[in-house]
Amino acid sequence: MMNEIEWGLLFDPQLAIDSFPYVLGGLTHTLLLALVSMGVGLFIGFFLSLARTSTLPILQWPARLYISFMRGVPILVILFLLYFGFPVIGVEFTAVQAALIGFSLNSAAYMAEIFRSSLASVDSGQWESSRALGLTYWQSMRRIILPQSVRIAIPPLSNVLMDLIKASSLAAMITVPEMFQKARIVGAREFDLLTLLILVALMYWAICSIMAVLQNYLEKRYAKYL
Repeated sequence: MMNEIEWGLLFDPQLAIDSFPYVLGGLTHTLLLALVSMGVGLFIGFFLSLARTSTLPILQWPARLYISFMRGVPILVILFLLYFGFPVIGVEFTAVQAALIGFSLNSAAYMAEIFRSSLASVDSGQWESSRALGLTYWQSMRRIILPQSVRIAIPPLSNVLMDLIKASSLAAMITVPEMFQKARIVGAREFDLLTLLILVALMYWAICSIMAVLQNYLEKRYAKYL
């Protein structure tokens, strides 16, 4: 069976080299989707985690419901709802807007659980000590609890960022011109989709490898808080 495979058709180096600048042009949208969604998701996720752990049912249960829904529905379905479904009720988003909203809201649910677990991992004695010092809740959170919990949260948050970078390829399904969308266009035009898929896979790998280096740097920097 292996002898029947046409290995020469697996990858065309010249096509990959010629196509690289065009596919790389989608990097702006790929990073825009990943980084903006990460930033918005961090903000929403932090307050979601506080609501999730609140003793007030009016805060806790809506947060639980939101997290459950976002973690249980495929991101592609959310993108389709925003881009193709909402216009039915008169609410229209551009492809980029729909992708940013979808990825931000979806990632916030995962980050809320990361924040919840990392905050819970800080010893309760830290809260007691901060109260003994006369610090308010937010002063304690900013000066004592968050610095310790951030170090614990860095690895899983880095995974969320890498997932966002890779998941940005799904935005191609709603016509966002990111790297995967551009690779599909060239592959269809040149009748060599396999070469372009391998090329874009290597590009995603390179980006995520850079993110892994940044993760290691942040882990070392915040290690002093452990």
